[in-house]
Amino acid sequence: MVTPARFSPELARLYPFAPQARLTPAGARMSFLDEGPRADEAVLMLHGNPTWSFYYRDLVRELSPHLRCVVPDHIGMGLSDKPEDYDYRLATRIADVEALVAALGLRRVHLVVHDWGGAIGFGWAARHPALVGRIVILNTAAFPADRLAARIALCRVPGLGPALVRGLNAFAAGAAVMAMHRRRLTAPEREGYLWPYDSWAHRVAVSRFIQDIPMEADHPSRATLEALAARLPAWSDRVGLILWGGRDFCFNDYFLSRWRELYPQAECVRYADAGHYVLEDVGADARSRIRNYLSSSTSAP
Repeated sequence: MVTPARFSPELARLYPFAPQARLTPAGARMSFLDEGPRADEAVLMLHGNPTWSFYYRDLVRELSPHLRCVVPDHIGMGLSDKPEDYDYRLATRIADVEALVAALGLRRVHLVVHDWGGAIGFGWAARHPALVGRIVILNTAAFPADRLAARIALCRVPGLGPALVRGLNAFAAGAAVMAMHRRRLTAPEREGYLWPYDSWAHRVAVSRFIQDIPMEADHPSRATLEALAARLPAWSDRVGLILWGGRDFCFNDYFLSRWRELYPQAECVRYADAGHYVLEDVGADARSRIRNYLSSSTSAP
């Protein structure tokens, strides 16, 4: 079990969980939440960059009285190990989640995906289609795109990018402001998002996630992304809910339009005044919609 002993009392109240940990196939310690009833059916919530399982804390509270909730911190993020020499590529991220699901003996997995969690989650689904239940999409992508927000592109510039992201913590600190629009994060919430990334060494994966965006045709993760994107039409009966922050500086309405083309049957709610951290900005309405969708006996599959 991972003990976040250095949490402030305020942060401990926001994140009152007892994380567990398992080793990934490459030997790094992955922290994860496993809350709710013991069952071989679970909701797997996958975060992106620069968040961690803290992003899903209120959704876990919402769902865990009735549904098992498994929420990993990707290696280098949150309470997981942050090795300098890890293979921080999309294929490895997928394999890490694959190993966790197998170790927990899950036989039916509902996905909630945000940011990088989209590519990781749909990548896992492509490897294990028989296990996939319902899917909820939150401001994410799982397909190649020819556009990138200027502020993220700046963080990919060799030399300058690591200086900004690892040296100044500009990416995580900036996201704590720019990813919200309806409201501001409270001081304890901001502490929660920044807590894991308190040094150059602890920001390694924040930087590597940015570097792993496969914009170039010969990028090492491009083939992985293209392969899982080719499988996206297969999930048309699984994706039933898309919740989207319309003021996202990263995943704008171009990405939403792609999802709507792929899954026209899904209920889609676009919150015009919400930002990238859509669960934070929207709050109870988003959580209740996810709860109702995942709990409804009439929803397919």
